[in-house]
Amino acid sequence: MCGGSNGKGESSLFTVRVTNQEVIAAVLPVQEHWLPFSNLDLLLPPIDVSVFFCYNNTNRMSFGSMLRSLKNALGQALVSYYAFAGEVVHINSMGEPELLCNNRGVDFVEVEADLHLQNLNFYNPDESIQGKLVPIKKHGVLAIQFCYKNTSLSATYLKCGGIMVACTFDHRIADAYSANMFLVSWAQISRPIKPATLAPPCFRRSLLNPRRPLCIHPSLDDMYVPISISPPPFEPEPDNSDSLISRIYYITADQLCRMQSLASSSSSLDHIKNRTKLESFSAFLWKMVAMAAASSSSTTTLTGDCGKRFVVKMGVVVDGRKRLSNCDQSKEATMNSYFGNVLSVPFGGKPVEDLVEKPLSWAAEEVHKFLDTAVTEEHFLELIDLVEEHRPTSALARIYSGNTADVGPALVVSSGQRFSQSKIDFGWGKPMFGSYHFPWGDDTGYVMPMLSPKRNGDWVVYMHLLKGHIDFIKSKAAHVFKPLTWDYLNTQHY
Repeated sequence: MCGGSNGKGESSLFTVRVTNQEVIAAVLPVQEHWLPFSNLDLLLPPIDVSVFFCYNNTNRMSFGSMLRSLKNALGQALVSYYAFAGEVVHINSMGEPELLCNNRGVDFVEVEADLHLQNLNFYNPDESIQGKLVPIKKHGVLAIQFCYKNTSLSATYLKCGGIMVACTFDHRIADAYSANMFLVSWAQISRPIKPATLAPPCFRRSLLNPRRPLCIHPSLDDMYVPISISPPPFEPEPDNSDSLISRIYYITADQLCRMQSLASSSSSLDHIKNRTKLESFSAFLWKMVAMAAASSSSTTTLTGDCGKRFVVKMGVVVDGRKRLSNCDQSKEATMNSYFGNVLSVPFGGKPVEDLVEKPLSWAAEEVHKFLDTAVTEEHFLELIDLVEEHRPTSALARIYSGNTADVGPALVVSSGQRFSQSKIDFGWGKPMFGSYHFPWGDDTGYVMPMLSPKRNGDWVVYMHLLKGHIDFIKSKAAHVFKPLTWDYLNTQHY
């Protein structure tokens, strides 16, 4: 790949050269065993998630000493997080996947990039990150890259002395919460002066066992669908806006507060609601996508398609660890260290005209309503039972699979508020920036808001949406969604 610039001092084309590849396993022997997928793991298709961190090497540690520290600490971290050193195999009698914990190890790739960190195009990760600075996982569960390039855990060395560490992991094995536990532990082991020991991960799948007898509320059939009867996904008319693209923005604290205020307002003082920032942001984005859909030429065609309603569907990812604890302190401590997937994706679908015409407070109320159905212990227990009822047929969140009664675009917002960027310090300082990268190949959009590394109340937002929707947001809400740049990141103060 050759070097170049986008005209704004940000390079999207540059040389990346692999200098070394190896497999790193746990430093202690691991008794080979099978780890079954929980019922909540079985809700995930085989997709990979990437996360990367950028560092200014202000300590000027040698590249060799950094690599030795990273690799030694990784081998130690994999002793506790042995699931990441295993392999997914289709093995059980029902034809379901299971994890073989055999200490196969993690692919570790070193790459050298002909790029100054300040010239990296943070705004457009499709050009600057994808296939270059995050690894492509080819084997196992996890890969790493140290800027230097290729598979699921990656470390990259930039010619300005900057560093990138990137990972790609199998989502069926870990959700973002679990991956974050591993990254924090790995970074802690790497540091010469270590803080208090972290709790080891918990792999007790019995915590998510189904009940006997199964108890499932009929409403879950509206949220999840067996894959064997999944309807075809929404397909926009073929034009130059039907592809999904990734962009990274930041939203200032002032804009978030204004958004929250509007989302919490009401025509009646008796009905003012205190909406969270996540509810408010989700509602705002829901309206923006609806406005983008309404402005496209395909809307009239879709509304007349066999009498189906044209709706925009919005989902929000909910972590069930706290809900399954049910205020039990002992169980809460266990669930807080649980490694695996504990997620649900409640969603709502509303006609495009309602989302366009009605105020933000109405949309926020609708977000609150569908979220309210999934923030209880009973919801997650019923979800576990639902999967059990359909096994071995897999189930999938219906927002990812369409709806036979409706047509229209869909997007999911996942909360990255607990994304511990500041804790991913491997011994050469806190990252100046970190983000998930998840161009997952589905027609459903994916958005991940995270706290800004500046720790000033701003958000950084990774967005993977239809190009037409991104273009509309860029033209109509540029005062809210500001492209992430080096200049913004370089003004932070630790």
